[in-house]
Amino acid sequence: MNGPDPRSQSPQDEADSPPPTRAHGSLYTDDDAGGFGGRVRHALAWRYGSQIAAQVITWVSTLMVVRLLEPSDYGLFAMSQVVLAALAFMNGWGFANSLVQEAEIDRRKVGQVFALLLLLNGTLAVAQFLIAPLAADYYGEPIVADMLRVQAVLFLTTPFIALPSALLSREIAFRSQGVANMAGAVTGAVSALTLAWMDFGVWALVYAPILAFSARAIVLTATSRLLVWPVFDFRGAGAMVSYGGAMTVVQLLWIVQSQSDIFIAGRVFEPYDLGLYSEALFLTLIVTGRFLPPLNDVAFPVYAEMHKQGRPLGDYFVRTLRAVALVTAPIYIGLALTAPEAIGTVFGEKWLPMAPIVAGLAVVMPAMALQIVCAPATNATGHARISVYSGLIGAVVFPACFLVGIASGPFGLVQAWWVAAPTLLIATLVMTLPIVGVGAMQFLRAIFPAAVGCLAMALAVTGLRMILPDWPAFLRLIAFATAGAATYAAVMWFGWRALVDESLALIRRRPLSVPKPGDRIQTTSG
Repeated sequence: MNGPDPRSQSPQDEADSPPPTRAHGSLYTDDDAGGFGGRVRHALAWRYGSQIAAQVITWVSTLMVVRLLEPSDYGLFAMSQVVLAALAFMNGWGFANSLVQEAEIDRRKVGQVFALLLLLNGTLAVAQFLIAPLAADYYGEPIVADMLRVQAVLFLTTPFIALPSALLSREIAFRSQGVANMAGAVTGAVSALTLAWMDFGVWALVYAPILAFSARAIVLTATSRLLVWPVFDFRGAGAMVSYGGAMTVVQLLWIVQSQSDIFIAGRVFEPYDLGLYSEALFLTLIVTGRFLPPLNDVAFPVYAEMHKQGRPLGDYFVRTLRAVALVTAPIYIGLALTAPEAIGTVFGEKWLPMAPIVAGLAVVMPAMALQIVCAPATNATGHARISVYSGLIGAVVFPACFLVGIASGPFGLVQAWWVAAPTLLIATLVMTLPIVGVGAMQFLRAIFPAAVGCLAMALAVTGLRMILPDWPAFLRLIAFATAGAATYAAVMWFGWRALVDESLALIRRRPLSVPKPGDRIQTTSG
């Protein structure tokens, strides 16, 4: 199984989503009477804990399946995923999430959302079924049509996932969602492994997500006690449609930016080359796509509360950027330095041609990480248009760069990332820094320690590579990783220990713990 595509959801989604609210609309905080804050923390622990557990299951399964399938299988699968993503932005998740924002809901509102989800996703399933031959002709791969026809079933599960998820989120019932996520992860992992072992080839990647989504839908529907009939009379649903429509526009821009490379390359590359590139991108986007959104989820309410109190955001914003740089930069630079050994050890020798692509992509991913964490600050201060502008820039720059880079093959797409990602970061910073009251030099000082540490790490690993004997790949990987981590840790320990402690404390900050009037921004956990 290819695993969840970190590009399938905008990294801004979690930060832009409203925090859970009471019926009267106030934030749940640690100060709620009757120990309610403890209930919220327990629910959020289920949310994040189950998410991490589900991801671990999925990734372990993915790494095992990768060894059983061929790169060309993943190339064909990537082609179908572009079509799915192009349609999925209209699947109505934003309309379902509008129920979380509403001060009060009734059976009619729930029924209206249910009806809208059924209409939208039924239409999308039919549309995908009909355009499947056109997509196959575009790619020159007839099997893509068959894959898309089967994958249309995924849309039919969406209403029974999106609506129960929204209702459970409104009730702060993340335990039920956690159980559903685990059920889907286990079902998908077992299905993918079984089908790959039975030589189903690319169809293991097609059937496993369908079974996983179905299992998740069944558990969510049962635990949410979804006992409403769809209401196809949409009078009075204006607020729901407005909110959902806005989220759909933002998601559309993200889809254009994040899927344009496969859309463009799929028509030119052979499935083998496309499979190498798509899996390399999947691997390098894991950190930005899965681990940064929770940090945004914490930062958003903090920025919002500070803005309401009239307090400057600059100091907290700089600390957030520094924390992201200190943590993500060494991960990505380390991956770039050890790509051949890491790919050979984890994916197997048949995937070694992917190593240069992974290394090239990993070098530029710190820029994407920094760009992603800018959105909560502008959204929390009422400048949500910055997210739209940033999305527009990404939706123009990335496809343009890919169109140019495609002539040089898979590594040409890597070079396109080298141009597009820094360009998007610079554009986002130009719009964001004045709003939060941070200067360019403050930004550079924030990322300087991470840059120095990564440079020292690169020198250490490169020097060790020159003198290390020709050991097996996994031993070389251990040696390089140990040397690189030790060097980076030493630079941070002796050069900027206080900043490291501060950044780690910021990352560990409990969700929904926001500064109160008169408080200083704490630099310790909790």
